Amino acid sequence: MEPEDILGQLNEPQREAVTSGANPVMVLAGAGSGKTRVLVHRIAWLIGVDNISPFNVFAVTFTNKAANEMRERISEMLGLETRGMWVGTFHGLAHKFLRLHCKEAGLEQGFQVLDSGDQHRQIKKIIKERRLDESYYPPKEVQWFINSQKDLGLRAKQVKEDAGKKQHIQLYRDYEKRCARSGLVDFGELLLCCYETLSKNNDLLAHYQQRFKNILVDEFQDTNEIQYQMIKLLSGEDGAAFVVGDDDQSIYRWRGANSANMSRFQKEFVDTRVIKMEQNYRSTKTILAAANAVIANNDERLEKTLWTSAEEGPQIKLVANHDEYGEAHNIIDTIQAKSKSIGLNNMAVLYRSNAQSRVIEEALLRQAIPYRVYGGFRFFDRAEVKDALAYLRLAVNQNDDLAFERASSMPPKGLGAKTLSDIQSFAQTEGVSLFVGASQLLEHSLISGRAKNAVRDFVAQLQKIKNETENKSLKEQFETAIHLSGLINFLQQKKSEQSATKIDNVMELINAAHGYRPLLDEDEITPLESFLSHAALESGDNQASEWQDSVQLMTMHSAKGLEFPLVFIAGMEDGLFPHQRSQIEVGGLEEERRLCYVAITRSMRELYISYANQRLIHGLTNYSRPSRFLYEIPEELIDEVSNQGVLSGSTKKNHKRSSKNKSSSLLGQRIHHHVFGEGVVIAIEGDGDNTRAQINFETEGTKWLVLSYTKLNLM
Repeated sequence: MEPEDILGQLNEPQREAVTSGANPVMVLAGAGSGKTRVLVHRIAWLIGVDNISPFNVFAVTFTNKAANEMRERISEMLGLETRGMWVGTFHGLAHKFLRLHCKEAGLEQGFQVLDSGDQHRQIKKIIKERRLDESYYPPKEVQWFINSQKDLGLRAKQVKEDAGKKQHIQLYRDYEKRCARSGLVDFGELLLCCYETLSKNNDLLAHYQQRFKNILVDEFQDTNEIQYQMIKLLSGEDGAAFVVGDDDQSIYRWRGANSANMSRFQKEFVDTRVIKMEQNYRSTKTILAAANAVIANNDERLEKTLWTSAEEGPQIKLVANHDEYGEAHNIIDTIQAKSKSIGLNNMAVLYRSNAQSRVIEEALLRQAIPYRVYGGFRFFDRAEVKDALAYLRLAVNQNDDLAFERASSMPPKGLGAKTLSDIQSFAQTEGVSLFVGASQLLEHSLISGRAKNAVRDFVAQLQKIKNETENKSLKEQFETAIHLSGLINFLQQKKSEQSATKIDNVMELINAAHGYRPLLDEDEITPLESFLSHAALESGDNQASEWQDSVQLMTMHSAKGLEFPLVFIAGMEDGLFPHQRSQIEVGGLEEERRLCYVAITRSMRELYISYANQRLIHGLTNYSRPSRFLYEIPEELIDEVSNQGVLSGSTKKNHKRSSKNKSSSLLGQRIHHHVFGEGVVIAIEGDGDNTRAQINFETEGTKWLVLSYTKLNLM
C-alpha cells in the first residue's frame, strides 16, 4: 500500500499521529476531531507501510461496537481478514489471553464467564448462606464493592481493613473462593487475572512485550487503574504505546475512570510525544467557541482549543421558562416547527437527570410526536418507578398479585423465594389472592420461624399503607406510600450515582402526582386509580421503533460519542446542572463542567439551552437560578429568546468566573474557617477584592464568603 493511500484525506496533526515513530505517543483528540479515523489509519500505516504483522498489533477500545467498527474499517482499507487480530475491548482481549493461558493463570480449561446478572445471583447466595440481612447488605452494593476493588487491582486480602466494610471484605473473600471452586470468572476478574498472570510470569510477559511492540488505546481518558497498569505492563521499558483520548470528555469518574491517567502517561512513559488534534469536523464556530469558553474554567486539564473551518452558524438560543412544564412546551413547539425542515431523528433532547424525562415525554405524547429514550427506559418503564407504583396499586387493590410479588422483594424484606412460593401454592389451592393467602397463613399459624416474621411485617406494612393513604390528596398518597415502602431509605444506603438517579426517579413520581389532572370525573374513578391507569397506558410499547423517524431523548452521559444537527439542553439550573451532589465532592464541579462541554459539542449546528425559574423537585417547589455554566459562555454567542435578560447587566459580572482568577485554585479544596469549621470550596465568583467563595461547611451548611475579608486555612 502506498503511503498517500493512507494519508490522503488526513489533516496535518492527523498525519503526524499516523506516521509517528516508535516512541510512546499521546494524541489529545478533541471532540469531533476524527480520533477513530486516526486509530484505524495508524494501524493501516503500521501494517501497510512499516510492514508490521497484523498479529503484532494490540488495539483496545471500550465498547464492542467501537471494536467491531475498527475491525471493519481496517479490513476495508487493507483487504485483510481481521478475525485473528488482537483488536477488541479490554475485557474481550483479556478473555482471549486467559483462554490461551488458562494453565498459567491457574484456571480450569473450561472456565465460565459470569455476566453481571449471574454475578449478582452468586453474591445473593453467599449473603443468604451467611444469614445476613439483604436490607443491610444489598447484593447490588456488595457487587459494586467487589468490582470496584478489582478495578483498583485489589484482591480481598489486599483491601485495607475498615470497620465499616469488614463484612463486605469477608463477602469478597467468600465470593473469590466460590468462583475459584466453580471455575467462574467475572468481568473484573478477566482483567485482574490477566494482569496478575503476566506480572508473575516473566517468560510469558517477555513474549507478549516482544510481540506487541505496537499497543493502541482508544478513549484513554476513561481507563481505570487496572487498565492503565495493564497497558504499562505490556508496554515494558521500550514499548510504543499509542493512546488517544480527551481529558475534557472524561465523565465516568463514578465508574472508576481516571482522567488523570492522561497526564500520568506523559510522566511515566519515557519520551512521550504529545500530538494535539484540535480541528473539529462536527460543529459550527459558535458551538465550539461556547464549548471552549466553558471548559477553559477547569484548571486541571491538558490545554487545547477546538477550531473549525466550518461556518459561524446561528447563535445559541437561550430560553427562560416559568417551570418545567413551560420548558417542555417550548421544546415541543420548537420540535414541531423544525420538523418541517429537519427530520426528527436529527433532534436530541439532553438532560442531566433521568427524572427530567417524564415531563418531556408527556408533552411529546400529547402532541403524538414519536420519540425514543436512548440508552435507557422510558420513565414509567423504569424498575424503581414500577417498584414504587406497586405499593400504590396495593393501596387501591390489595388483591393485585403482580404488585404483591413485586413489592415483596423490593426493598428486600427477608421474604425469600421459598416463602413466596409457599404463599402462591396456598393461594392457588384456596382460590384467593396472594395478600389474602398470606393473611390466612398467618391467621392459622401455617407458617413459622423467620418466614412468619417476614410475612407478618409485609402484610402489616401493606395494611398501614392502605389505611394511611385513605382520604388524602393524590400528592399526599404518593408521599405516604413511598415513605412507608422504605424504598428511599434502601436506595440511600447504597450511596452510588446509580442509586441517587433511582431516588430522583422515585421522587419524580410525587411531582407527577402533584401536576396530574384525572381525565375522568372524580365520581367515576378516584384520582389514584386514574393515575395508575395513566401510568400503565404510558408504559410498554408506546416508544417509537428503531427505524421510525423520532426525537431522541437521553441523559448527557448517554450522549457521549453521538452528534445531532439540533440539540436541546434542558434544565440548566444550579443544583440540577451542575448537580447539587457535585458541589460537595472534591473534583465534582470540574466533572460537571466536562459533562457540559460534552453536551454542547453534541450539536452540529443548532443549540437550544433552557432553564426554569421554578421546578418541582422531590415534591417541593424549588426556586433556582440559571446554571453557573451559562455565565461562562460569551454573551455574543447567545440569543436570549425570552425577556429574562439573564446574561445582561450586573448579573453576568457577578456570576462570571475569570479563568485568570488566582483564587480559582481553591475550587474543590478542603478548608478550615475559625468560626464555621471545616468545609469544601464549591464555587468561586468575581475578581480582585470582590472575589467570593461558596463553601459547603460540614456543620453550618453552604455560605458565601468574600475572600479579601476572610481567612481560610487549607487542610
